Amino acid sequence: MTSLFLAHARIVDGTAPEPSAPQGVVIENGLIREVSPSARAPQGASTIDLSGKVLMPGLIDCHVHINAIDASLAKCATLPDSLVMARSIRLLHQMLMRGFTTVRDVGGADHGQVVAVEEGLFPAPRLVISGKALSQSGGHCDFRGPFDNTPPRFNTRLGALGRLCDGVPEVRRAAREEIKSGARFVKIMANGGVASPTDPIHFLGFSREEISAAVEEARNAGTYVSAHLYTDEGIRRAVECGVHSLEHCNLITEATARFAAEQGAVAVPTLVTYDKLSSEGEELGIGAEAVAKVDDVRLAGMESLARMQAAGLPMAYGSDLLGAMHRHQSEEFVIRGKVLPPQMVIAAATHIAAKLCRMEGRIGTVAAGAHADLIVVDGNPLEDLSLLTFQGRHMPMILKGGVFMKGG
Repeated sequence: MTSLFLAHARIVDGTAPEPSAPQGVVIENGLIREVSPSARAPQGASTIDLSGKVLMPGLIDCHVHINAIDASLAKCATLPDSLVMARSIRLLHQMLMRGFTTVRDVGGADHGQVVAVEEGLFPAPRLVISGKALSQSGGHCDFRGPFDNTPPRFNTRLGALGRLCDGVPEVRRAAREEIKSGARFVKIMANGGVASPTDPIHFLGFSREEISAAVEEARNAGTYVSAHLYTDEGIRRAVECGVHSLEHCNLITEATARFAAEQGAVAVPTLVTYDKLSSEGEELGIGAEAVAKVDDVRLAGMESLARMQAAGLPMAYGSDLLGAMHRHQSEEFVIRGKVLPPQMVIAAATHIAAKLCRMEGRIGTVAAGAHADLIVVDGNPLEDLSLLTFQGRHMPMILKGGVFMKGG
C-alpha cells in the first residue's frame, strides 16, 4: 500500500473566505483517507511539509474542447484522427500542468480518449465528455456555409465538434447514440454561435419539441442536457424545456438567471474565450465575420456574472478556448475576479464544477474518500487569483490520484 502524508496543509477549496487552519492529509492508494489537524503520518508514509504553502483540490474546467487543436473548428473537422489525437494529448498535458486534474469536454471528444486517459497511457486530466454535440442544420455545428447545399452527413472524424440532426426522431437517435458511445451527458446547440458561418448569435437552435426530446433521452439515461446559449430568450426557453447546464449565458437577464436558479440549473460562463477571440482570432485563421460576432457577446460578459451572482445561479468554471488560445485557460480566474469574490471564483473550479460533473465528493474537494487530485500553490489564491495562472508557475506540486504529475 502506497501512502503519503501532507503536513501543515492550509486548504483553499472555495468553501471559505480564508485558508483553513493547518491540517494533516493522509493519502493511501490514490485516495484521501483522512484530513484533520490531528492526523499523523502512517507508518512508512512519505511526508511533505506544506508550511507556507496552500493546498487546493485539483482544478476542474467544465467547458473545454480537447480536440479543438486549431482555432478553426471547420478545419479541425477535416484533419486526420491521428493528428488530432496527437495534438490533443499535448493539449491535455498542458491543461494538467496548469493544475486542471479534471476537464469536461462539451463537444468532440470520444470514449476512446476517455479510456486512454483512464489506462494512464499519457498524463492527462480526468475526462467527462458529451461526445459529439447535437446541432440543427444551419446551426452552430454546421460549417457548410451559405452556398453549400450538400446534404448533411455525420462526420465521424475525431476533430468534428458535433453532428447535425433535424426533427424529433433524429434528435432522439443522435442523443441515444452518443450516450451509447460513452457520453456522460448530452450537449445541444440552442443558439447561434461565433465560429459557425450561417447562424447569427440571436438565432434559436432547435424547436422546443426537439430540445424536450433531447432532455427526455438524457433523463431516461440518468443524466442531463447541456446547451450552448447566449441570448436571454434562448436561455429561458432552454430552462423551460428542462436543460440543466447553461453554457456561456453572456446576454442573460437577472430575471432569467433567477428562474434558472429556481429550476436547479447551473451556468458555465466562458469569458476568456471572447477576450482572446477578439484579440487573436483573425490572426489564427478565424474569419473576420466570425470575429465581428464576438463583440456581440464579449462586452456583455462581465455584466452577466454580476446578474447571475445576484440571482443566486451557481456558476461553474469554463474556458472554451481553441487551438493556440488554450494557453489562456487559467486567465478566466482573473477575469471573473474583477466582478466576483475570490472564494466564489475558486468554488466554480472546485465543488460547483464537481457537482456538474456528477462527481461531487470524489473531486473538487480535500476530504476523506475523494480522489487525491491536489495542487500545491506558493501563496494564497484568495488574496491573488493570478497565482493560478502563468501555466502553473506557482504550483510546485500537482497530484492526480495520489501520483505526482509535477514535483514530489
